Amino acid sequence: MSTKALVKAFYESDIANDADVVSKFFHKECIMHWNSSHGFMILKYNDIVDFFEGTRKSYSSIRFQISHLLEDNGFVTSRHTLYGQTIEDPDNETPMAHYISIWEVKDGKLFRCHEISQQADGKTLDSNSFLEIKN
Repeated sequence: MSTKALVKAFYESDIANDADVVSKFFHKECIMHWNSSHGFMILKYNDIVDFFEGTRKSYSSIRFQISHLLEDNGFVTSRHTLYGQTIEDPDNETPMAHYISIWEVKDGKLFRCHEISQQADGKTLDSNSFLEIKN
């Protein structure tokens, strides 16, 4: 599987319901550098396991809408919006955050990521700048 196909498969996986998503997609030595509106975090494999366990407890569905997915010299950059349906309100999907992520793959798994996110708001969503691309 190409690097781009692996990243796309991760975004298309059932993150909210698949307890094996981390073991399927993430390298045991992975590291994620994440700048969010809450500050900077470094997440390693076990941190990512814990993060997705928390996600599965809170959300019945998680969906990524990709606007850009670019591959260059073994790196894949994605620009996407994350949508979620909480367990408390499964009938309403809410835009949660916009992301730009740069992924590196090692041994066929997600190995390193540099990610920036900010909370989604109506102004950015109404701008149509996050329209989904068709591959």
